[in-house]
Amino acid sequence: MTQRALPTADPAAQGVDASGVHAFLDALEADPDIEPHGLTIVRHGHVVASGTWAPYAAERPHLLYSLSKSFASTAAGLAEAEGLIDFDATVLSYFPEIDADITDPRSRSMLVRHVASMASGHDHETVDEAFGADPAEPVRGFLLQPPQRDPGTLFTYNQPCTYTLGAIVQRVTGQTLAEYLRPRLFDPLGIGEALWSRDRAGRDIGFAGLHITHDAIARFGLLYLNDGVWQGERLLPEGWVARATRPQIDTAEVMGGDQGDWGRGYGYQFWIGRHGYRGDGAYGQFCVVLPEHDAVIAATSATAEMQRYLELVWRHLLPAFGPAPLTGRDAEDAALRERLERLALPATEGAPAPAGGSGDWSGAAFTPEGGLCAAQPKLTAAELTADDGGGWTLTLDEGGHRLAARWTGADWTVTEGAVPVAVTGGWDGPDALTVDIAFLETPHRLRVTCSLTDRTFRAHWLTTPLVPWPLRAMRAPRG
Repeated sequence: MTQRALPTADPAAQGVDASGVHAFLDALEADPDIEPHGLTIVRHGHVVASGTWAPYAAERPHLLYSLSKSFASTAAGLAEAEGLIDFDATVLSYFPEIDADITDPRSRSMLVRHVASMASGHDHETVDEAFGADPAEPVRGFLLQPPQRDPGTLFTYNQPCTYTLGAIVQRVTGQTLAEYLRPRLFDPLGIGEALWSRDRAGRDIGFAGLHITHDAIARFGLLYLNDGVWQGERLLPEGWVARATRPQIDTAEVMGGDQGDWGRGYGYQFWIGRHGYRGDGAYGQFCVVLPEHDAVIAATSATAEMQRYLELVWRHLLPAFGPAPLTGRDAEDAALRERLERLALPATEGAPAPAGGSGDWSGAAFTPEGGLCAAQPKLTAAELTADDGGGWTLTLDEGGHRLAARWTGADWTVTEGAVPVAVTGGWDGPDALTVDIAFLETPHRLRVTCSLTDRTFRAHWLTTPLVPWPLRAMRAPRG
């Protein structure tokens, strides 16, 4: 289907001070621990600022990590409205084939609304225990882990809760989450690709794995901002948004009070913040909904400092949202548009290939420093070659699977293919090379340093994937 663009407007026309957006962009780009990838700001139903930092692209889907959870709970809300799910029914009632295996009374009493609100009663993350106990049926593995407290009395961020909620939706609908949401959510919102990773049971995993664009995140947030109504049509059940985005369980006991943005309560797979509510995912994937400002902020990024990112939003963007249109701001709005059109991440520092030095770089083969890479990825060899077009290719070998990372010049070079990447590289003297490989459908960047002196290399993630995927899996799950 053809995706219709969201309406756009100058920031001033929607009461947004462009200088505040500039200040926010300045702060993002000045922070060494935040790598922004995409941003869309919606005010009064209009996109007032949107941009993508090259080599990332607006039309490319991006891994959401736990922001996927908010989409999974939306599917549950839709299934409830269709009479397929009862939030007050026990989880076990949807899996009668494992009833005899589950003997713990707390597991047996766990309700759908408990897993929807991360209130299973467990006092720790159980994902490894659940999937380890029964990889073929992680719901059984989860229910075999006795909760330490009664369900509904303790918040714990616990991936199998969301997995189980998604598994119930997929069981009662006979479809994956993405398939179920396609006609009910994705198509009506004008969301194109929405690709969700699956487990060995054939389920979309629910708690992570969804890949969509930051424009799609903005559409999702705008739907919630408008109480589930899109262009005059109700897509979400009446009352669902209010239920999903109000505190269903207190989080202060576990998350350390209400000073930050994770200690103010949890809804149905939504966080309640100091301002509005949000879905968020590891390394800075955000859908921030601000009803008091009639605004949505959608962002993709690569940062472990998620609280710091939100602090920058509160410090710079909130004051920019005024109560009325601004006048005489044409120059400021035009300057912001121009800036958003040329956003780019800096390339790797380094000089062009040395003309001389100790040996010939082209054709050089490298082995892992100290032997096989101890951490992910498990690289076994690397080789560097020059080509007639003035480019260089670093080929990484991972147990017989090879990834070719080519770059030309000092800027990023994008290579499409099964694993879309962007590559930049530079030399630090005649014997040292640094190459950065950005996996463009994820928040992750791999840095490889090669030494010509001893023909060894080192590789490490700037943001480490939460799952030890091989490099060939660092992409959206197409096919």
